Amino acid sequence: MDDPILTIEEREAINSGRWFSSLSPSLRHDILRCAYVKRFKDGGLIAARGDPPEEWIACARGAVRVSSTSISGKQITLTYVEPGIWFGDVAIFDGDRRTHDAYAHGDTTILCVAKADFKKILAAHTELYEAMLRLHARRIRQLFGLVEDLNTLPLRSRLAKQLVHLVRSYGVPSLSDGSEMRIGLQLAQEELAQLLGASRQRVNQELKSMEREDAIRIEPGGLVIRDRDALMRIAEADT
Repeated sequence: MDDPILTIEEREAINSGRWFSSLSPSLRHDILRCAYVKRFKDGGLIAARGDPPEEWIACARGAVRVSSTSISGKQITLTYVEPGIWFGDVAIFDGDRRTHDAYAHGDTTILCVAKADFKKILAAHTELYEAMLRLHARRIRQLFGLVEDLNTLPLRSRLAKQLVHLVRSYGVPSLSDGSEMRIGLQLAQEELAQLLGASRQRVNQELKSMEREDAIRIEPGGLVIRDRDALMRIAEADT
């Protein structure tokens, strides 16, 4: 049975989220008062494409892998939702069904607000309408940024940017060297390649090149960032 209460760490992840922390205390209180907790093991299905939108969701621990399925039946990872990020509101607003599958990536905790409660909060707090507009505007900016990067940057730069983002969101100090950061999110190279719209072979080549330059270290358990400044220089290069 799910533990109905967030842990201290999970609550901190929600409260410290950039968007959620910008809301007024009364609005945050009403959202949390209506919310309930769900916990999933790795690979657990959180929401399926075609489902009616019944919940507004935030990731509190772990990660939510958002994916699509190709014509051949292969799952394609589009993004990972990190702790503190809310999602699932678009389908509630437009009344359409879910457009993608969402799975737990590692042991994952989510915080949910039922669709009916979400609409009640909107009615009681007009502030939430403006806050949702800001949230959607940020998503649109990010989307245009991704499209621009895909069309203007070489894979090497896009990979470096992705690694910088991952270490910012999931970085933990390396036990062997405190100056190094391990990416705590367990990603296979195939999954990393899908995020970048590239082949696993090409991503593997670029990772090995970065390892030779001492920017990263490839380990069986994942990637270790040895020199974040070097990654930033690679990310900012346009050729």
